[in-house]
Amino acid sequence: MLKKERPKYINLLTLAPKMSITAKISILHRLSGFLLFLSIPFILYILHRSLTNPDFYSAFYSIISAPIIKIIYLILILGFIYHLCAGVRFLFLDIHKGVEINMAKKTAWVTLVISILLTVVLGVMIW
Repeated sequence: MLKKERPKYINLLTLAPKMSITAKISILHRLSGFLLFLSIPFILYILHRSLTNPDFYSAFYSIISAPIIKIIYLILILGFIYHLCAGVRFLFLDIHKGVEINMAKKTAWVTLVISILLTVVLGVMIW
C-alpha cells in the first residue's frame, strides 16, 4: 500500500523573515483586501444611516471625533490605499511590465512607501 504524503504545516510567521519583499507585498495585498471586504457592511450601514437620519449623523459625528475611532479610520485608509497601490502594481505585472527581479523589488518598495506617505497625508487631514 502506498503511503500518502500528509500536507505540510507552513507557518508564515517563521517564513516571513526569509520571504522576499515581493512575497510580503502579495500577502499584505490579500490581507488588505480581506480587511476591506469585512468593513463593507459596517461602512454601508453608517452611510445609509447618516444619509437618512440627520440626528444619527450629528450623534455619529461626535463619536468619530474620538482618537481611537480616528486610528481605526487610519487603518482602513491604509488598507484601502495600500490595496489600490498594490493592485496597480499587479496590473502592471499582468502586462509583463516590471517583472524582472530588480524592478519587481523596487516597485514593491515604492508601493509600500507611497501607501504609507498617502496615509500620513490623509491622517494629518483628518486629525
